[in-house]
Amino acid sequence: MTRLLAIDSGLTVTKAVIFDGFGQQLGVAQCNVRQLMPKPHHVERDMDDLWRQTATAIREVLEATKTNPNDIAAIGVTAHGDGLYLLDKQAKPLGHGILSLDSRAAQIVRDWQRDGTDHKSLAITGQMPHVSAPSSLLAWIKQNDPDKFANIGHIIGCKDWLRFCLTHTLGTDRTEASTSFTDVNTQTYSKDALALFGLSELAPALVDVAHSADVVGAVTDTASHITGLRPGTPVVAGVHDVTASALGIGAHAQGIVGIVAGTYSINECLSDAPKTNAAWFCRNGVDQDTWNSMAISPASTTNYDWFIDTFCAAERDREAALGNTIHTLLAREIEAGLSRASSILYHPYLFGSPFGAAPSAGLNGLRGWHDRGDILAALLEGIAFNHRQHIDDLRDAFPAQTARLTGGVSRNPAIAQLFADVLAMPVVITDTDEAAAWGAALCAGAGVGLFGRFDADPRDLADVAVTYRPRVDHVAHYATRFAAYRNIATSMPDMWSQLNALGGLGPRGSHD
Repeated sequence: MTRLLAIDSGLTVTKAVIFDGFGQQLGVAQCNVRQLMPKPHHVERDMDDLWRQTATAIREVLEATKTNPNDIAAIGVTAHGDGLYLLDKQAKPLGHGILSLDSRAAQIVRDWQRDGTDHKSLAITGQMPHVSAPSSLLAWIKQNDPDKFANIGHIIGCKDWLRFCLTHTLGTDRTEASTSFTDVNTQTYSKDALALFGLSELAPALVDVAHSADVVGAVTDTASHITGLRPGTPVVAGVHDVTASALGIGAHAQGIVGIVAGTYSINECLSDAPKTNAAWFCRNGVDQDTWNSMAISPASTTNYDWFIDTFCAAERDREAALGNTIHTLLAREIEAGLSRASSILYHPYLFGSPFGAAPSAGLNGLRGWHDRGDILAALLEGIAFNHRQHIDDLRDAFPAQTARLTGGVSRNPAIAQLFADVLAMPVVITDTDEAAAWGAALCAGAGVGLFGRFDADPRDLADVAVTYRPRVDHVAHYATRFAAYRNIATSMPDMWSQLNALGGLGPRGSHD
């Protein structure tokens, strides 16, 4: 039986997923990858540990699905975008990989905002630099760690590191290449972009670019030994996880807003011409002469995960011991909270916001009579509001009649309905547990001729989808609450500055 292996490495776990040629998921294995936070604002991971954990997941999914390695027709890789993974001139890891939750480059970005570099970047690259962009992080390294900067040999993304571990070939795909240094019109690397950021000397470190579905290498004997894969198994270039998720739910198409509610709030529209705006990144689509405009902030369901880990850990572990999930227990409280009138509004800015790194998360309107269900309802509503802020920006430029939503919370019908009501548009949920992995598998299948194109999904999407339609009375209710949410956010900059200043003071006024 022909099978496809997809690797999907997120910010906390790395997964290996096996699909058959009809799009049915046969099995998934995942391993945790430890985040390292050596200093405030630094969020990293050990690159060798990432590969070890990924290899373990591959071996485990092969065993769990009883897959003969000879039946794996091809491998596709996707992973978190942005951040930075560096190799030295001998193609060895140059320090830790930097995750897209990192905000060490905040001052670099503020300086670029003051001197106009950000708008020049928008004109050249189609996007404003942000704290976890490769451009910002490389500028930070140049300024703060010149020895490391001088040893940079290759600039790659997370998925490109895993591809290198599998095949020992260096390169990237069009979607990943456009995170900082490509011209928005030509869609190729730009010397002007490098010069703008003061990084011209890094031109030789930019790796070759292929189509996401191009076969770029094969599993080496070394990788075979650690993973259990057959040596010589084809590996395609892979795809940035934002685009992979859109592919996996049938949203990498014009007229649709693709939404990923995960660690990041990801909202994206495909077009056949570049449209630039400070509110979104205009990046390369998978195909030449297509563009994927994505409005993003690190402010989505990571808030929900943080709440559970911080305040519900004992209940989570107790439910798990009983063979249950904490999400089922909380679902009843959330539905009750959503059904009640509430003064609580939550801004989900634990790790960042649409306004940059300065804003922090906060509950407003909290009263003594509110319970956990009220707080969770406000938290999830705030997540949906943050998505709406991005989607409102996109809808002004990209006509879209429907949205397609993926992410863990999308499996909860109450949350899917909440998104439809908040966005005031139909929201489609597809029966795709591992959307980004399936997007990578589509590219792998296309690369070896199993599918006609990377977006030729063999499934009947209508048969695996449920549509949630907005309810008129709820739309009006959430429109009023969203207006208050936006008004509070726009009134907070001075307060956020004061709070951030307090956070830098340790005991007796010492800086922590």
